[in-house]
Amino acid sequence: MARTRSAVPVSGPVSPSTSGPTGAQWPVQAADAIESVVTTIRDRSVGPLQAIARAIVYGVLAGLVGTVLFVLLAITVVRAFVVYVPPHRVWLADLVIGGMFTLGGLLLWSQRRPKRAGAR
Repeated sequence: MARTRSAVPVSGPVSPSTSGPTGAQWPVQAADAIESVVTTIRDRSVGPLQAIARAIVYGVLAGLVGTVLFVLLAITVVRAFVVYVPPHRVWLADLVIGGMFTLGGLLLWSQRRPKRAGAR
């Protein structure tokens, strides 16, 4: 087979120019700049939103677990009064639990904040 020559002359390897963006390094520099901008935007937006979402999820979970534990505690106290207090009177358990809930409600009521004059 005969060798054919190309019509376009081939020159030597292209040397990267470090004097400006027209060199061979500009795609790498552009990619690095884009990556740094995207990383900065992600860190400033996603980070705080992720922390807020975690706080909401853990707060709801803690509230649910706390509510369940509170109800179970109330049931346990009522059962303990009904079974283990000598007269075996249910009204005594109702009185104690009612008093505890009333005192808790009064405590929460005293901690409330008045509404502002302009707020509805």
